[in-house]
Amino acid sequence: MTLSANWGTIATWRMAWEGIGEAAERLQQGGSASDAAVHAVKCVEDYPFYKSVGFGGLPNEKGEVELDAAFMDGTSLALGAVAGVRNIANPILVAKALSEERFNSFMVGQGAEAWAKDRGFESKTMLTERAHNHYLKRKRETLDRGLSPYTGHDTVGVIALDGQQRMSVATSTSGLFMKRPGRVGDSPVSGSGFYADSEVGAATATGLGEDLMKGCISYEIVSRMARGMSPQQAAESAVYDLEAKLMARYGRAGDLSVVCMNNRGEYGAATTIDNFSFSVATPAQPAQVFLTAREGNRTLIRPADREWLDAYQRRITAEVIQ
Repeated sequence: MTLSANWGTIATWRMAWEGIGEAAERLQQGGSASDAAVHAVKCVEDYPFYKSVGFGGLPNEKGEVELDAAFMDGTSLALGAVAGVRNIANPILVAKALSEERFNSFMVGQGAEAWAKDRGFESKTMLTERAHNHYLKRKRETLDRGLSPYTGHDTVGVIALDGQQRMSVATSTSGLFMKRPGRVGDSPVSGSGFYADSEVGAATATGLGEDLMKGCISYEIVSRMARGMSPQQAAESAVYDLEAKLMARYGRAGDLSVVCMNNRGEYGAATTIDNFSFSVATPAQPAQVFLTAREGNRTLIRPADREWLDAYQRRITAEVIQ
């Protein structure tokens, strides 16, 4: 088997940086795109200080952590997803297993939990004391005052390209903070939160799922790459076209952010906000965090400096003051 020197991995947010670094090592050693993407997401799920994914993820309005995850193989187009699952240590592993099923590949709630437990996936109490304290603090600041509580919807989405030019994408999130029980956003929904086609490329999204789903944004980006756009052109045009359509026809648009990569390892990112970050690694680019700023219908990208990285780490590990 001849391996190409061309590989790459990209993910939403700074929280994926450590996982992207480990995924890059696997890809350099000839590992598969599917293994790399799932491993990178699992790293995020396991880290208790990331408030929007996995262990330590922020709960719904009833104080319960409901998790969503998805996986797609861009070569076979097989996909698996779970939504609204509780106390499953790694939803991404369940989603990957479901992608290997011919039927019942998208499962939700108690049915998904029972299936996962029957097959030996680890059960774990996912609400940490820290996340519970965040919940109580936010509840006092919003719900108890009659204000909207909705904030925080940072999905981790990871794209991987391996040396055999296979592509995969994986996502995981605890969803919109203070969401109603049973609410599901774009993250586990094929074409919206993620899409991968090894003959073209892959994309994944983060932001307000209710609006991202209105444009099937990830599929749209891959479609535009298939029509000849670069990843950056596809990402920017899809995001800003959707924002304009939402404003004209729906009257408002929430946060919309995406990353994408084609099957040559070229990547792009676009956002409607100024504080979006993403992590990327390629043969020419060791794992690095990038920051974005919006300028009209363009997304400006720059490397994160040490000051920003240190401030980020202090912020996510800071004590929750009641």
